Amino acid sequence: MSFARVPKRILLGTPMRSDRLGDTLLRKRVGLAIFASGPLSSVAYAPQEIFLVLSVAGAAYFQEAAWFGLAIGVLMVVVISSYRQSVREYPGGGGDYDVAMDNLGRTGGLTVASALIVDYVVTVAVSVSAGVDNLGAAVPFVAEHRVPTALAVIAVLMLLNLRGMAESGFWFAIPAYTFVVGVLALIGVGLFRILVLDDDVKAPTADYEVVASSSGVTGLALAFLLVRAFCAGSVALAGVEQSANGVPAFREPKGRNAATVLLFMGGMAITMFAGLVTLAALTDFKVADDPATEILIDGQPAGPDYEQDPIIAQMAEAVFGDGSWPFLALAVTTTLILFFAANTSFNGFPQLGSILARDRWLPGQLRQRGDRLSYSNSIVALAIAAGVLVYLVDVNVSSLVGMYIVAVFISLTLGQVGLAKHWTTLLRSGAESVPRRRLHRDRAVNVVGAVCTGAVLGVVLVSDFLDGAWVVVAAVPVFFAMMHKIAKHYDQLNAELTPTKGGVTLPSRIHGIVLVSKLHTPTLRALAFARATRPDTLVALTVQTSPESTAELLREWAEHDIEVPLTVLDSPYREVTRPVLEYVRNVRVASPRDVICVFVPEYVVGKWWEQLLHNQTPLRLKARLLFQPGVMVTSVPWQLGSAEQLEARRTYKPR
Repeated sequence: MSFARVPKRILLGTPMRSDRLGDTLLRKRVGLAIFASGPLSSVAYAPQEIFLVLSVAGAAYFQEAAWFGLAIGVLMVVVISSYRQSVREYPGGGGDYDVAMDNLGRTGGLTVASALIVDYVVTVAVSVSAGVDNLGAAVPFVAEHRVPTALAVIAVLMLLNLRGMAESGFWFAIPAYTFVVGVLALIGVGLFRILVLDDDVKAPTADYEVVASSSGVTGLALAFLLVRAFCAGSVALAGVEQSANGVPAFREPKGRNAATVLLFMGGMAITMFAGLVTLAALTDFKVADDPATEILIDGQPAGPDYEQDPIIAQMAEAVFGDGSWPFLALAVTTTLILFFAANTSFNGFPQLGSILARDRWLPGQLRQRGDRLSYSNSIVALAIAAGVLVYLVDVNVSSLVGMYIVAVFISLTLGQVGLAKHWTTLLRSGAESVPRRRLHRDRAVNVVGAVCTGAVLGVVLVSDFLDGAWVVVAAVPVFFAMMHKIAKHYDQLNAELTPTKGGVTLPSRIHGIVLVSKLHTPTLRALAFARATRPDTLVALTVQTSPESTAELLREWAEHDIEVPLTVLDSPYREVTRPVLEYVRNVRVASPRDVICVFVPEYVVGKWWEQLLHNQTPLRLKARLLFQPGVMVTSVPWQLGSAEQLEARRTYKPR
């Protein structure tokens, strides 16, 4: 193994044979940790979003937050039930894309695919940004270097996924299950102390006041505010749709295992979400969109130095005590689960990308597995896109949330509509393989889900359009048009490359041209190879940029008694590419049914800096000649000593 490959093998591990693909598939307990990170991480911030919206009308409405938690919990039951149906009916891993393409046609399918692409990128960006914010509150260095920290986290997640999901699953399982146990313990202990022991458990902000930013909210304004609060908390559904795309990553039976994971994931997410909202309401939790002016401490505004702790941190301080070991452990695992929530995208997007590439909507390279049997091209592309987005928004979570919700609920809504149509089609066909009562029940679930998610999508589009939703509205049509363009290219390519009934017409003659700059061993080798191919005509071609050099070449040519005639093209402006192209075109015009084969001798060096010491004329010539019809370009390489040494170091036997 060459020294240059050592870092790659350390980071990614040894290559894996194709017949070991089954070893990379996930057991349910590992799959639960990997795919549940996204939905479970939303518990860290989704409950707080309800209180942030209600704060517009003042803290008086905070006590009603528990009803919002209940309503969103019901919606989560509907959506998760729908996705359990989806993974059973469409176990291919396309999720909402497969559902929409099969039931809503190409337009619906590509709309969902476009939204999912945006969703995956934004999921990585928002999860990592939220994690950096949480970590920055405890580590000043991170707060001062938020962008580099976020980019470093994305790079680490990329490397872990390039190693393969099964091997990396251990690292994701520890914080995922620790976070679940920690939050459930927080809710259980807190509610036990309040409801059973009748302890006076209060949030650190319980004695603060919240100034309503809009006084006298009534009527339609109040109704819209309450709907917005429901929509804001619905971000808890984020990540569920990505889990449905990861079905191919599970072991057999894939659909059943994925449905089981969705069931457990949904149960945990609903319990944690509703429990946190209820606990926050009971402990007089206070939060505001602009805490510096809207939070009053002893009757005075909190001021710009006030740091508003997130909901989990406040609940942990109220229940376990500030600085206690459960408080610190929960803070660490919350940060880790936010980081690892991005991993849901790193597992879902490669599966979706391979399906879209299979259907020729995305480049075929996304179907290729790396030497660790992961879809490495998709993983790297997602990391780069998310890194660029994080850099552009400067790790600002609020700039990403609007994009996040819109992208998620476009796919959620169209997926629900598609499944409802699927059940309707089965009912009309009179299919007897499934009881009609079950089909009616499944369709009802999807209709209710489509109405709810569609309503959330509409409200968020209106309320958060200028806060980031417009980016998704603009990006989805761009991806839609891009995929159409890619598919059109592949269709044209297929039509052009399909052999005709008569086959390929043989050329009348072959004209060989050997490009010569000076007479040395690579040139002689190219001449010998060209003669060995036995073309009908063969000439050597050189371009005169210096009369002295040309005269020296002619003298050496005569001394070596080379049988191939040497043609000299004059170039008063010392160009090389243009005279060669004109000569080739003239030969082509004179013999349009013939083929011209241009032989290009080249140096092959082993060190990058050696390449800078040689001119790039052969490279430029080949690039131009490849576009000439009826012209074949043959490279005749000559390996220098450094190239041979490099190849010797590269030679190794993969395990």
